[in-house]
Amino acid sequence: MMPVILNLDAVNLTDEQFYRLCQANRDVPLERTAKGDLVIMPPVGGRSGNREADLITEVALWNRQRNLGKVFSSSTIFRLPQGGDRSPDVAWVRGDRWDALTTEEQEAFPPICPDFVIELRSRTDSLKLLQEKMQEYLNSGLCLGWLINPQGEQVEIYRLGQAVEILQFPVHLSGEAVLPGFTLSLPL
Repeated sequence: MMPVILNLDAVNLTDEQFYRLCQANRDVPLERTAKGDLVIMPPVGGRSGNREADLITEVALWNRQRNLGKVFSSSTIFRLPQGGDRSPDVAWVRGDRWDALTTEEQEAFPPICPDFVIELRSRTDSLKLLQEKMQEYLNSGLCLGWLINPQGEQVEIYRLGQAVEILQFPVHLSGEAVLPGFTLSLPL
């Protein structure tokens, strides 16, 4: 099942209305694009869910050793500075940037773009829509992002101010200066 995208031009939800919509429908994973379209995300299957859990674990273990920031799961919606309310499969925010948010901002949809994200393409995900989502992160200040595409046996690496780099599996990825010392080998 592909994500359902609803054009809400006629409605034009405010940030507060979108937040309340999500709170009233906790069992429906929602996102909002920078254009204001509502995205209803279908659940993933067992293989994708397991891969996502492995990725979160890898980043969380690295972060536990370094204590440089905060790790977030796909249940976290970030209110991106250049528009969109997005939920990466894995996200990491530098500690100083996270601590600069108020308690209220941390409790709601944090108004911040993660420094690092991973999007894992499931069998039913549209590659084009995920690439557009990665561009939204870049437009909002993402430093490093990985779009992992098991179906295409490749990873797309997104860096602020640089062209997208595409690497074929097997590949050994580095967190570069964003996640110093973090490495990941693909496929999982």
